[in-house]
Amino acid sequence: MLTRKQHELVCFINDRLAETGVSPSFEEMKEALDLKSKSGVHRLISALEERQFIRRLPNRARALEVLRMPERAEKKPAKANVKPAPAPVREPANDVVDIPLHGRIAAGVPIEAFEGSAMLAVPAALLGQGEHYALEVAGDSMVEAGILDGDYALVRRTETARDGEIVVALIEEAEATLKYFRREGAMVRLDPANRSYDPQRYAPQQVRIQGKLSGILRRYD
Repeated sequence: MLTRKQHELVCFINDRLAETGVSPSFEEMKEALDLKSKSGVHRLISALEERQFIRRLPNRARALEVLRMPERAEKKPAKANVKPAPAPVREPANDVVDIPLHGRIAAGVPIEAFEGSAMLAVPAALLGQGEHYALEVAGDSMVEAGILDGDYALVRRTETARDGEIVVALIEEAEATLKYFRREGAMVRLDPANRSYDPQRYAPQQVRIQGKLSGILRRYD
């Protein structure tokens, strides 16, 4: 048996999917249920998942599927021995999520300076698991990797990286840069993807990984 809030939430999700084919956002669910924070929505969704009323679709942020509805929300059959046909549940459409846009990745400006500056709407298919943010690319140092000036780099927050991964590195807590990450003996080497630029070498304590590249979003004017 569901609690009142759990019942309200599964009904709200089901109604939204029937109307639009897109799952409601956590903010919309919070407002619809008059909750004080999104953490309450997370708890309700987890409880509904455990009871197998809904499931989260893998690799699609915010996408939910209603597996079944609570009994008291179903219509009674016209005859006692006839069961009502289950209402069709539409598959959620491609979802879009908002992630923080921290500004242009430029020399002398640490990423933290951009916190909370703006939001960028991104197709969820471009993102994987984890927390993400976006940076606007400035310059041509990564053009041979297909990353152009003015592109939006979609970055998953992490403090570790493997050789050959494209990372956002904060150098001496001052300069943020987007480069290939490699270890070279006792040093860290940051490689551009442009033959006109030379690799940059630093002691490990000079470099702090801020995230790994998940994708690129390009705007065509």
